[in-house]
Amino acid sequence: MPLVVILDDRETNRHIYSRLAEAIEPGVTVKAFADPLTALSWLTDNTPDIVITDYKMPHLNGSEFTQRFRELPSCADVPVVVITVYDERSFRMGALEAGATDFLHSPVDHSEFVTRARNLLKLRKQQQLLRVRAQRLERKLQKSEQAREAALRDSHERLAQIIDTVPAMVSAADRDGRCVFYNASHAQAYGMNCSEGSGDEARNAAVDRSRKLDQLVLETKKALPSFEEEFAGPEGEKRVLLTTKSPLRDLDGEIVSVLTTSLDITDRKRAERHLLHLAHHDSLTDLPNRMLLAQKLGMEMEFARAVEGCFALHFIDLDDFKGINDVLGHSVGDRLLSVLGQELQSVVRETDIVARLGGDEFAILQTRISGASDAADLAQRIVEVTSRPIDIDGKEIQATASIGITLFPADADSADELLKNADLAMYEAKADGGRNFRFYSKEMRIHAQDIGQLDADLRRAVEHDQFLVHYQPQVDTQTGRIIGAEALVRWRRDGAVVLPSSFLARAEANGLIIPINEWVLRRACSDAQRWRRLGLPPVRIAVNMSPVQFRRQNVGKLVTDTLQETGLEPKRLELEITESIVMEHTHALIGEMRWLRRQGVQFSIDDFGTGYSSFRYIKAFPISRLKIDQSFIANMHRDMSDVAIVQSIIGLAKNLSLGVLAEGVETEEQRAWLADEGCHEAQGYLFSQPVTSDEFVELLRAQEQVQDQMARSA
Repeated sequence: MPLVVILDDRETNRHIYSRLAEAIEPGVTVKAFADPLTALSWLTDNTPDIVITDYKMPHLNGSEFTQRFRELPSCADVPVVVITVYDERSFRMGALEAGATDFLHSPVDHSEFVTRARNLLKLRKQQQLLRVRAQRLERKLQKSEQAREAALRDSHERLAQIIDTVPAMVSAADRDGRCVFYNASHAQAYGMNCSEGSGDEARNAAVDRSRKLDQLVLETKKALPSFEEEFAGPEGEKRVLLTTKSPLRDLDGEIVSVLTTSLDITDRKRAERHLLHLAHHDSLTDLPNRMLLAQKLGMEMEFARAVEGCFALHFIDLDDFKGINDVLGHSVGDRLLSVLGQELQSVVRETDIVARLGGDEFAILQTRISGASDAADLAQRIVEVTSRPIDIDGKEIQATASIGITLFPADADSADELLKNADLAMYEAKADGGRNFRFYSKEMRIHAQDIGQLDADLRRAVEHDQFLVHYQPQVDTQTGRIIGAEALVRWRRDGAVVLPSSFLARAEANGLIIPINEWVLRRACSDAQRWRRLGLPPVRIAVNMSPVQFRRQNVGKLVTDTLQETGLEPKRLELEITESIVMEHTHALIGEMRWLRRQGVQFSIDDFGTGYSSFRYIKAFPISRLKIDQSFIANMHRDMSDVAIVQSIIGLAKNLSLGVLAEGVETEEQRAWLADEGCHEAQGYLFSQPVTSDEFVELLRAQEQVQDQMARSA
């Protein structure tokens, strides 16, 4: 079983490298050390198949450890892989001169780690196989002094046959540099004698280099660690070899030649490069992905610190890309992202990096700038290029973008923080209407923390039932009789009752509106049925529904289950929806609403006139009632435009045979005018503020008493 030795003074790295080593092949044994001196002591009596060591360690660095390791018995040709964060050539040369076989750059790519280690183990097995076979041949030669010459000739022939079958280039040169033998693979690759040059300058240089390394083997009497080299094949193509050089001894133990074994790893290197590219690039746009961007950010931060420089990170998110996908399809959306990736590359410099983070999110690392003005100039170019119509299959598509910008070192000192800052700034740009850019500020972080706290508190409120429902009466404008009630949610937060304007928008954004509205629906239906059991007259109960509910859950099943659980008659339930739901106008939504309408459930459009009203959409939906927004009612006495709008809504409702209800009625003058205009339902402070369920019961009872007195007096 292969033995892999891991050497790293950090426990986390030892654990990761050990797990990766176990994945090289079945049966791998892993031995990990934190201290190089302890490792050397253990290795004195144990020979591994591969050693993977960190460069920077206490007591000895990677080069010093490798040099001392090579001095141990049977360890001269064991592959040693050095892991280093340093890119300087001096560190690599030092480790190579000490006997390192290969290098990995930290942080280590896991696929690269396993691939390189697996191939080095394969090469070692081949070397050991050759060594075993050679040893067997040598033992046969020692059996008979008289048959030495014949056995030697025979062994050479058999060895040549064996070596010709090895899928590697094998050759040997004597102490004077003359070629002793070379196998078929070597002849096919070089197409020449192993120790002679040619007219090709590159090949002559390769032969000279090989001879110098042979002399090093002869002088040190030790094998050289495996190393990678490049050479030109017979057709001039670039090839990559993994080469080892070892001394060959005669029967007296004298070194007579140097054996060179070269394994063609060109295809493996190509595959490694391809895998590395896939791991660091987006498959759709071929742009760098989030992982590669994080690495580049780290490198750029080191450079900026060294030269006291500055750079900017732009976080780019397309505006309403979901709508493009929904309307035109994901294939068109993917092609749009591909084109936009190319467009973004057209506005940056060669030193800048454009990356795709996923979905419709891009990022640009703008390197080596003088300040915020350079970042603003680039952001403006991004806004312009992303706003241009793009032709896809004859259709012009326009996808604007929101951009968040953060600066280093002013805003943060880590890649994660920079990405978070740019993301926060992007959301500020999107909140301002999109198609613009914003720079990160510390206030954004505070705002984000407040939102995070609100999210946590809302989740806790859902889990611990901290909500309550108040009811605002809906009255007949002519008789003053209570005909319905709107259920309005409240939140008991830290001992205070919080109005929905403080938290419902956030609940819409984080999805908690679904459990909140489910709870309100059940409580409102339950309370309405309780009022009926108390002998009070039946009233309509209105409950607000969120667009999120219609997108994410089966509203029809929710409503029917709730009505069945509470026993409330369907005709007494009214679901208030917004104009945004109507604008979506999906067949599934219309079908769901019509099914509920056939069961008796009513629908009204809340805050009518404030959104994207469309008459042709309204007539397609089973609407029972329009609710005039309170902003129009409040300004009627000083703005004739609001009067005209209210009259138009009342007229529209009449023409479509719909009910109409005015919100926010606060004065007797408003009530009287609405009644005269034909708006027969209203709610507002003139009649009552939102009250608890028990208080609403008292309102209904008081109304019944008044009517009883009037009936008796009549």
